[in-house]
Amino acid sequence: MALLITLITCFVIPFATSQTCQTPDDFVAATSPGHVIIGGLFAIHEKMLSSEDYPRRPEIQKCVGFEISIFLQTLAMIHSIEMINNSTLLSGIKLGYEIYDTCTEVTVAMAAALRFLSKFNSSREIMEFKCDYSSYMPRVKAVIGAGYSEITMAVSRMLNLQLMPQVSYESTAEILSDKIRFPSFLRTVPSDFYQTKAMAHLIEKSGWNWIGIIATDDDYGRMALNTFAVQTTANNVCIAFKEVLPAFLSDNTIEVRINETLEKIIAEAQVNVIVVFLRQFHVFNLFSKALERNINKIWIASDNWSTATKITTIPNVKRIGKVVGFTFRRGNMSSFHSFLQNLHIFPSDNNKVLNEYATLLSACAYVKDSDLSQCISNHSQGTLAYKVNKDIERNFSLRNDFLWNYTEPGLVHSIQLAVLALGYAIRDLCQARDCQNPNAFQPWEQIQSKCSKECSPGQMKKTTRSQHICCYECVNCPENHYSNQTDMDHCLLCNNETQWAPVKSTACFEKEVEYLSWNDSLAILLLALSLLGIMFVLAIGIIFTRNLNTPVVKSSGGLLVCYVILLCHFLNFASTGFFIGEPQDFTCKTRQTFFGVSFTLCISCILVKSLKILLAFSFDPKLQNFLKCLYKPIPIIFICTGIQVAICTVWLIFAAPAVEENVSLPRVIILECEEGSILAFGIMLGYIAILAFICFIFAFKGRKLPENYNEAKFITFGMLIYFIAWITFIPVYATTFGKYLPAVEIIVILISNYGILCCTFFPKCYVILYKQETNTKSAFLKMIYSYSSHSASSLAMSHVSLDSSSSNITATNPSSGGRPAAWQESRDIRAQAFAHTRRENVASMSKTWPRKRISSI
Repeated sequence: MALLITLITCFVIPFATSQTCQTPDDFVAATSPGHVIIGGLFAIHEKMLSSEDYPRRPEIQKCVGFEISIFLQTLAMIHSIEMINNSTLLSGIKLGYEIYDTCTEVTVAMAAALRFLSKFNSSREIMEFKCDYSSYMPRVKAVIGAGYSEITMAVSRMLNLQLMPQVSYESTAEILSDKIRFPSFLRTVPSDFYQTKAMAHLIEKSGWNWIGIIATDDDYGRMALNTFAVQTTANNVCIAFKEVLPAFLSDNTIEVRINETLEKIIAEAQVNVIVVFLRQFHVFNLFSKALERNINKIWIASDNWSTATKITTIPNVKRIGKVVGFTFRRGNMSSFHSFLQNLHIFPSDNNKVLNEYATLLSACAYVKDSDLSQCISNHSQGTLAYKVNKDIERNFSLRNDFLWNYTEPGLVHSIQLAVLALGYAIRDLCQARDCQNPNAFQPWEQIQSKCSKECSPGQMKKTTRSQHICCYECVNCPENHYSNQTDMDHCLLCNNETQWAPVKSTACFEKEVEYLSWNDSLAILLLALSLLGIMFVLAIGIIFTRNLNTPVVKSSGGLLVCYVILLCHFLNFASTGFFIGEPQDFTCKTRQTFFGVSFTLCISCILVKSLKILLAFSFDPKLQNFLKCLYKPIPIIFICTGIQVAICTVWLIFAAPAVEENVSLPRVIILECEEGSILAFGIMLGYIAILAFICFIFAFKGRKLPENYNEAKFITFGMLIYFIAWITFIPVYATTFGKYLPAVEIIVILISNYGILCCTFFPKCYVILYKQETNTKSAFLKMIYSYSSHSASSLAMSHVSLDSSSSNITATNPSSGGRPAAWQESRDIRAQAFAHTRRENVASMSKTWPRKRISSI
């Protein structure tokens, strides 16, 4: 019974923390089967022990120094693959993995790369030599890693042979961006060019100009140092010293070089800022010794160690000074946190690093969390026994927070992006093939595939709700934006004042300059109407000249007045030409003032005619006397026109119209005349409207004059047309935009001009041409006498009616049975008064009316 209990609770298996490689399978750190296998390279141990044999044998030695942070990176890859397998991204296709421990040694990483390239499903672990590897099927389809740039470069040069995709989550060396030397290398982090640029900018903005640099003696360190030195020199920052440490811990001189570097720091007492391009184990040793020497500086941390828990948990690390670091972008860590919480139930079969961690955790079961990392690292230097019992599971569950505290979110996120990028590439390749067959595609085909399709010029990347920056949608650039390269993060804005671009544009285009040109169809139509109006004016002038001595022409005020009005109409029609064509300063200043003065002169002449007509046919003595005093033709015309000239002069002096480029439209520049002062423009038009309204009132009072010679009625109609046109103009002009804005005013000018011209002259031309029998002196006198008699009778009747109404104020209404005597007497008085008034008026008017009225008219 005791033996059975012992076998159950304390079954012991001899287990070396990192066994010497005996077979290729011993070399694998963690593996899981699948239809598509992805390789992984992680420096889970700090270094590889040196061989004590002499002569030295070409064999892979044991690795020591278990790194918790790198172990977590391995778990991040495993977790990301499991997440894809449990999702619908690769339906029916399972991803497997083979993860190798590089032991922070290029030699070990090269051995892993050889196994990646070995032929798939071969009885022997061999890599065939071929001139063309296009159809070669290696053991894995892609590789994630390594973390350190020096190792990544060596591995990448081997993987380039088969163009096997290699996606690094941490290698930031700038040289890896060279697609000629590293055609199959990809990464999910930015290169050191941007990091060193940010560091140099930080130092410049902080006002530091005397600094030191410490870097590793490898491609990563030397390139970062050189790039940073160039950028700081450009910012007038001087470098006091450059110290270089051995790249790998297996180098026996590393302790000596760290001490020499610290002596240099102490000697350069004026240097208070030190930029550090080192790995975590370098910084750990450097800071530990610096604390012993009480060195306190400002340390600029590279992304390799800026967030490392191994550094932040150094005892009394705050005494080292201030650390300013740069790190990678973080993502959503909730899923990975849950994975760590349940790590104790995760299958440990074929996962040597998980078993090793469990053993080390059990060995350090009674060590507090702050010392646990160091305990694990120290114990991993030797050989431990792995106990399969319940204590292992209990230690896992109790130490979950320890792993979470050592997690570096930026690196975990980068690993997740790398796995997801490969997942999307495999999904795209497997849409048209059966990827459950391992021979469905070759590794190099994945290089042509991405998480998202490449955005073409004219488009930009728009990140989806996913946390992954590699997955995005391609959206067209909006109007007035463009992109001229593939996969641009944002579209560039055109110069809105002079350029435009359509949707999905790859370049900006110069805006076309537009204005109401002479060859525009609307402009041609308006010019034709203006020319037609000018022809009407000339025709009317000829007709009036040939019929100068007829009553109709004489009643129009004579040839001089008619010529002045016709000249104004001619100028109004001609002024429309200033609104067409490319705007110039001269035309902008001329067109409104030219129209305003000529139209005012026209209305002033018509106003004088309205006054004259009203005076000639007025029977009211009071009104007649008032009109006689008011009727001064030449002063009226000069004063009315002079006021408008003054308004336009003030306008031109203080706020003259000028040419303006209207760039508010997206595709064109509208060249237009800016009126200078809307108030002055409104006053000019308002003044014309006031004159037109006065003219309308006078003409309206004389609307019942003789039919064939009645100008007042037609002037009334002309003024109504003017008012309707210009009242409509105000809202239309205010809402119209673009090159056709001048056409609105041209149309209104034509409507009002045609209206006044037609109402003023066309009826007279009709009488002259088609009713010549009425355009004689005898017919004119006969019409006057008839109108005078009718007007005198109406006037007498109105007087009698007025007197009768006065006499009947006290009369009573007649009854239905008969008319009283008072009503009969009243009727007789009204009849007598009417006859008397009629005789007086007829006699008086027969003597004075014809001579007076004819001469007046």
